[in-house]
Amino acid sequence: MKIFGVDIGGSGIKGAPVDLERGDLAEERFKVLTPHPATPDGVADGVKQVVEHFEGACDRVGITFPGVVTGGSTIRTAANVDKSWIDVDARALLSEKLGGLPVTVLNDADAAGVAEMQFGAGRGRKGTVLLLTFGTGIGSALFSDGVLVPNTELGHLELDGHDAERRASTKAKEDHDLTWEHWARRVQKYLEHVEMLFSPELFVIGGGVSRKAHKFLPLIEGIKAEIVPAELQNNAGIVGAAMTASRL
Repeated sequence: MKIFGVDIGGSGIKGAPVDLERGDLAEERFKVLTPHPATPDGVADGVKQVVEHFEGACDRVGITFPGVVTGGSTIRTAANVDKSWIDVDARALLSEKLGGLPVTVLNDADAAGVAEMQFGAGRGRKGTVLLLTFGTGIGSALFSDGVLVPNTELGHLELDGHDAERRASTKAKEDHDLTWEHWARRVQKYLEHVEMLFSPELFVIGGGVSRKAHKFLPLIEGIKAEIVPAELQNNAGIVGAAMTASRL
């Protein structure tokens, strides 16, 4: 069975076929820019372009979305894409765009967390584990003894009077030209707040910035939980999406 994973983000749509035995990409991923405005039809066209890039037969596709997804299909929030996504049946739209292929849709951070718990930094960990993805926004995936609590969206907790992701996301770092030291202080403040609420044993830091974890994680102090970078880095969402598709 050939399973594709596609990760829809606020800035890019990337995907690849996935080797579910190894928990890794079977081929180098392909990426297109997220259209602006990121409307349902525009994003669905981007997903189609990614899947068709590989020119191979595909049995099913797992797709992540940067917002709350209920019932495996209905979009409830759209902070970093066009608001016209809200209440869209994403599974039906994307399946039709992909010629009727079976499609699963889930929150992007939840997908990354599923992959990290199976193949990455959370493998074999019990207790409370919290994966946080730092990118255009901040995504979150919360696990209790390996069981996912879906759609937590902790990037929208209030921090300094704003959505936390407006202060501590990678986009915030870039928009305000923050040094690694300055940005690490913001991330630390955010982690302190999340730790107070959930008392995790482990934070897994994902998203594209996980490739540069050595530049900021050593600067974060005072957090009781262990903090580690995601092992699958920015491919975790693709892998987790494919894993979810394979189970249905």
